[in-house]
Amino acid sequence: MEREFDIVIIGSGLGGLQCGYILADEGYSVCILEKNRQYGGNLQTFVRDKKIFDTGVHYIGGLDEGQNLNSFFKYFNIMDDLKLQKLDEDAFDLISFGEDENVYPYAQGYDNFIEKLSAYFPEEREAIVHFCDTLRDIVSKFPMYSLKPDKVDDQYFETLQIGLIDYLESITSNKKLQSVLAGNNLLYAGRKESAPLYVHALVLNSYIESSYKCTGGGAQIERLLSKNLKAKGVVMRNYAEVTGFNIEDKLVKSVMINGGEEKVYGKKFISNIPPAVTVNMIDKSFLRKSYIKRINSLPNTPSIFILYGVLKEKTFKNINSNIYHFESDSPWDSINYPEDDFGNGFALFFNKDAKNPEYCDSFSLMTYMNFSEVEQWKDTFHTIPHHRTERDEEYVKFKEEKAAVLFKKLYDRLPEMEGCIQSYTTSTPLSFRDYIGAVEGSLYGIEKDYRNPLRTFIPPQTKVDNLLLTGQNLTLHGILGVTISAFITCSSIVDIEKILEKVNAQTTSN
Repeated sequence: MEREFDIVIIGSGLGGLQCGYILADEGYSVCILEKNRQYGGNLQTFVRDKKIFDTGVHYIGGLDEGQNLNSFFKYFNIMDDLKLQKLDEDAFDLISFGEDENVYPYAQGYDNFIEKLSAYFPEEREAIVHFCDTLRDIVSKFPMYSLKPDKVDDQYFETLQIGLIDYLESITSNKKLQSVLAGNNLLYAGRKESAPLYVHALVLNSYIESSYKCTGGGAQIERLLSKNLKAKGVVMRNYAEVTGFNIEDKLVKSVMINGGEEKVYGKKFISNIPPAVTVNMIDKSFLRKSYIKRINSLPNTPSIFILYGVLKEKTFKNINSNIYHFESDSPWDSINYPEDDFGNGFALFFNKDAKNPEYCDSFSLMTYMNFSEVEQWKDTFHTIPHHRTERDEEYVKFKEEKAAVLFKKLYDRLPEMEGCIQSYTTSTPLSFRDYIGAVEGSLYGIEKDYRNPLRTFIPPQTKVDNLLLTGQNLTLHGILGVTISAFITCSSIVDIEKILEKVNAQTTSN
């Protein structure tokens, strides 16, 4: 008889790994199934010219002693082994705009944040203080963010219905300050007309508390978690793509692997792949049409194009900050870029040279790209080492042309980098679709909208009793958001208050 696991998890992104750890730690037998060679989803890295590049984890917040992600990571028994580099405490992010010669810093620590930004807006200090107070007030309304059981009140629901731009316009009439305070909205693919204030607050608060890079790439998070999972007896399988569910009596009995060549049996199942992909693998007779329609109609955030550059040795001084640059005076234009102005806003992340720490050895430049730009190759599929379909020379030319556009924009922003490039590679929406499984390469999954917040909130429970969801499409994306979603998902199986006591013990014991 086939082995039946207590829990079968589909997808080994961070949320899947964390659900596996939480449940294995409580004594459940767990199997994690991954379609690719590498585990970790957006934690994956790759190497070019002996340099490590992140696909998704460019920096992490909330890792100082006593902060939320620090406590979560201690619970997962990975915090002490992470190799970290703290970003510039006076400028973890630098925000810049076209013709404006100023470069506006986001500093770590709220008092420091206020001081550094007020130096550029002395008459707007009160607005900046109000902004910081609001961020802290909002995060206090999200219990799991503060390591408390997820019980919400009316104030929580009111918070979901505030637009970021409406709020910024209410605290200051200074257009430049409004733009600066929304300056890293690429972290959640914010649209001016719909971006919720709470998303901005949850994301930015974490980085203001503390900002770090993973030295040597974010894949170390996956490696440490996988090591701990295996120590707890978790079965981890790569090259095991789930292609269907076998349902009897309204319960999933097993999942089909690689087109049905094998079945994996379980009592409960957790899907860490996009909700729409999950729902579309279930026989429609087991789901209401309205549920299928709702899940499939939810808009996803756009995708991205990333330019990964390797620098000649000791040619470019390291910048211990991230740069968000916009060619216009607004941080909201780049998500709706016109076809003839690709890359008019971008994020830039630097990697320090381990041998020559004064210098930078590589960088990643990230900008929006609509899936429509790669639509002609949508029927191709390409992963390493499994090359299912090779893409044509036209695709190679397309990437080279986009890279050339971005290099010009990069040199406009950092002229001193010209002549420093040794080599480069790129990724497109197809890369994120194929490797990560994101719908049309979506950067952060389902798009949040303050005008109808509950429509884009996906609960972990599905219409199939023993099938749960987890991952970035639930509460929030990002390392912290996905971590919180994992705990919320597991609260349907275990006593979450007991688990959170263990997490909080990590804070109080230090």
